[in-house]
Amino acid sequence: MPDALPPPDKFRDPLRTAAGERRAVVSLGRLDTLWFNTGSLCNVTCAHCYIESSPRNDRLAYLTAAEVRGFLDEIARERLGTTVIGFTGGEPFMNRDLRPMLEEVLDRGFSALVLTNAMQPLHQARPWLPALLRHGERLRIRVSLDHYGAAVHEAERGPGTWTPTIAGLRWLAEAGFSLHIAGRHLTEESEAELRAGYAALFAELGVRVDAADPVALTIFPEMDAAADVPEITGACWGILGRAPESVMCASARMVVKRKDAACPTVLACTLLAYDARFELGTTLRDSFVPVPLNHPHCARFCVLGGAACSR
Repeated sequence: MPDALPPPDKFRDPLRTAAGERRAVVSLGRLDTLWFNTGSLCNVTCAHCYIESSPRNDRLAYLTAAEVRGFLDEIARERLGTTVIGFTGGEPFMNRDLRPMLEEVLDRGFSALVLTNAMQPLHQARPWLPALLRHGERLRIRVSLDHYGAAVHEAERGPGTWTPTIAGLRWLAEAGFSLHIAGRHLTEESEAELRAGYAALFAELGVRVDAADPVALTIFPEMDAAADVPEITGACWGILGRAPESVMCASARMVVKRKDAACPTVLACTLLAYDARFELGTTLRDSFVPVPLNHPHCARFCVLGGAACSR
């Protein structure tokens, strides 16, 4: 969880690991994806939510369309070359400004990716959301479906969450939206077994999502900030066969607005919404600084897990 303490002596020094080795650092090569956290409020409380979203957590305030517009203006003014705008939360469809945000993003020619649990807030958007289908595949909706079975999904999201999510997923598919699915590795099943299970579910529902495609169906590794994971050093790139450019903070940033803050701030990535060490300023240009991989999520999720939120 975001506020959990990592193991003693690890992930303390931004420049050196506990063993004294030089910590891996990632530079922002190009801002391909800009995420907006529309607010931390959510209609459900999951058992293991990395951002602790719930009906009561308002630590991240609702962003406004005007605030989003300011960052879109900066992208144009600074010629940053950003192509994808992502909306996450909380539950983005709970933010009343999501509609004008999406309309402006798409009208400006960006691609938009919206993360949702496909429950009641999405259903309330059904009167206006189909109008955005005119933008075709530049609008993608990623539905969080933690497992292909109701029991595991509801163990994470709570009783009664499966049926409305499936209803929302089917409505999106029938309406013709470009769909992606976000699953999680919550069981001892192999990835191949999970993908086979999702494939069977999609066939049953008539949902056209290729379960074999790691982008169309992203299965995220689990995260535990208190777990003992290795720190990432500069030498790890060669050892692991990874490149710094493959890590999320090499091509993405996230905008949040703290409760009672005067203005939004830019963070290194989507995973570390409450850690002040990863605040990079109030403008996108300010955020073009190297990011030390100084958090357990950097190791478990991004480098060792190979995951990326913008896929």
